[in-house]
Amino acid sequence: MDKSKISLWMNLFWMFLKINILSTSGPASVGLLYKESVNKKLMTEAQFVEAVGFSNVLPGSEALKLAMFVGFAAGGFAGTIAALLGSVLPPTVIMLAVAATIQRYQGEAWMLGFMNGLGPAVAMLIVVVAWQIFRAEGNSSFQWRTLFIAALSAIGFWLDIPSPFVLLGAGVLGIILFGKRSI
Repeated sequence: MDKSKISLWMNLFWMFLKINILSTSGPASVGLLYKESVNKKLMTEAQFVEAVGFSNVLPGSEALKLAMFVGFAAGGFAGTIAALLGSVLPPTVIMLAVAATIQRYQGEAWMLGFMNGLGPAVAMLIVVVAWQIFRAEGNSSFQWRTLFIAALSAIGFWLDIPSPFVLLGAGVLGIILFGKRSI
């Protein structure tokens, strides 16, 4: 067995373990995963955006789908297994601890306040990731087309169109607007 492959698999396991300890929700983990996978050259930014898009279109947990995509892109089937193990372990342990805590303190006023405080922080984390994607490309036509797709997507979400349909439509629109440009 090649030591570099084992090292890569261990790095994938550690990366997803760390991400899932620091950020316990799928959408909130995207920013950390971006930094870990793109900045450490496990995949290109285009591959990462593709992975996020596909993970939102397909049913199931975004975090696990992203783990499978990144793990496979970096380390093949064994990389997928390593990334999935790193992704599943922290949420499982944390959910057991959180469920026990909520069960014990569910009637306390501070618990309701704590839960209400989490929503705005998660929303801001998603906004930060979106901002990083928008400013990543310096081409103004890229930004115009990207903002156009984002605006139409926002309208779709506002009209309560199911997210897989909005994302599929955005992908088709991306083919139309970006199709002639090679990545």
